[in-house]
Amino acid sequence: MGVQMIPGLAVLLLTFAAPGARQPASARVPAPTFEQISQAAQQARDQNRDEDAIRLFQQGLKLKPDWDEGLWYLGTLFYEKERFSEARDLLRHFLAQNPQHGPGWALLGLSEYKTREYGRALPHLQRARALGLEDRKELANAVFYHEAVLLTRSEQYHDSLLLLYQMRGAGQAQEALEEPAGLAVLGYPLLPEEVPAQRRALVRMAGAGNFARLDQRRADAEKLLREMVDEYPREPGVHYQYGLLLLDDRPAEGIAEMEKELTITPSYVPARLRLAEYYLAQSEPAKARPYVDEVIKMEPGNATAHLLLGEALGKTGDDAGSIRELELARELAPKRGKVLWALLRAYKAAGRQSDADRIRAEIENLSEAESAR
Repeated sequence: MGVQMIPGLAVLLLTFAAPGARQPASARVPAPTFEQISQAAQQARDQNRDEDAIRLFQQGLKLKPDWDEGLWYLGTLFYEKERFSEARDLLRHFLAQNPQHGPGWALLGLSEYKTREYGRALPHLQRARALGLEDRKELANAVFYHEAVLLTRSEQYHDSLLLLYQMRGAGQAQEALEEPAGLAVLGYPLLPEEVPAQRRALVRMAGAGNFARLDQRRADAEKLLREMVDEYPREPGVHYQYGLLLLDDRPAEGIAEMEKELTITPSYVPARLRLAEYYLAQSEPAKARPYVDEVIKMEPGNATAHLLLGEALGKTGDDAGSIRELELARELAPKRGKVLWALLRAYKAAGRQSDADRIRAEIENLSEAESAR
């Protein structure tokens, strides 16, 4: 910030930095004041004299432990020096005094990621993104990426993929995102650095194939996913990914791939849910029911399963049963738009107009909140 060194301060700081030196009483000079130390620390930081800046900020914080600038700048210096546990402690102190500081939560979350405190890092990165990062693009990219991989680690695969898609749409190189995307689509609750060497090619292939499918590059997606199936025929999630692609235009082959997945991995929930969705779209609720019922037995709290069961019951004329399941899905996922729309349709079909109006208002409020965010 271009602060000029106060005359004589260099001598004062040298004296202060060497408290063990013995000097005649007549030669001693006063210890530097907090104001002098803070100005010298800022000057050292501006001149990229990092070690001097670290020492001076530490001296200033001894005199004034709640010094905001000292906590922030020393925390960022420690982060840049990869001294993550020290950065974490200072940033926690800083954020206790400045809880609305988005970049501070970002650096805290990233520091906690580096110290493997993943349970703390994820909510702190999410809070940083909610508060905003002041147009700091590089920091925003780091927050999005690390939040996405931590969501995958906690088995929130859908939310992870949404973040990765946003990053790619904002111009991030696909190559850097293929591995985390592959982990999410395959349902492997791992961090990229935890992927075993023998599975790394599989994970990258799954990520690249998923991006090709998202881009509607049908030929590229089929080539990648077919190759993945041929090379890793017994890996969980592989036949499911290929089946997702085939269901769009070759449904018989897609169903066969989904069934192969369930033979290899009998507990694989996504394949059952996707088959149920397919049969409901074909107005065949009787074929959808076994898949949905199996998921609810395995995962009673699965909101998507209760949504699909509600839709299946509605297609057979069981309005009361449909509403019961859709209301349960809403309890499990209160802000999921698809659930709210299905419940709106069910209330209207049952002639419950006041309930339908209430749900419509919820949908409008949710839409406005999402647009504002």
